[in-house]
Amino acid sequence: MSINRSLFALILFFSTFSGVFGQSQSNIIEQVRETIGAGSAKELSKFLNQTVDVMIDEQLQSYSKAQAEFVLRDFFRNHPANEFTIIHQGSSKGGQPFAIGLYKSGNETYRVFMKIKATDKQQLVHEIRFSKE
Repeated sequence: MSINRSLFALILFFSTFSGVFGQSQSNIIEQVRETIGAGSAKELSKFLNQTVDVMIDEQLQSYSKAQAEFVLRDFFRNHPANEFTIIHQGSSKGGQPFAIGLYKSGNETYRVFMKIKATDKQQLVHEIRFSKE
């Protein structure tokens, strides 16, 4: 009986951790959705590439990960999230994942576009755009 309990505990342990590790790569869009919805630039920066293109209100800039965190923090501070939903996600013909969402802050709505790239066996946000509708 103790062998069955030990085996069950071992199976439970591996299934829990394999889900956590698999989730970090395969479910980046959901994780990014949560961080944007919470308005957390610090958490969002964990999913940014070392260089990321950020566009806010038609101004596109390439930033380092640290610079992008500051820019996004200012955006979230000036436009606190009421709601953020993903309305479409898919992959380009080359297999590059992307997502489109709607970010609502007060009476304003922004269309959010994100490009994801595989870097060092990890999927990271390479580009993020907030365009006011």
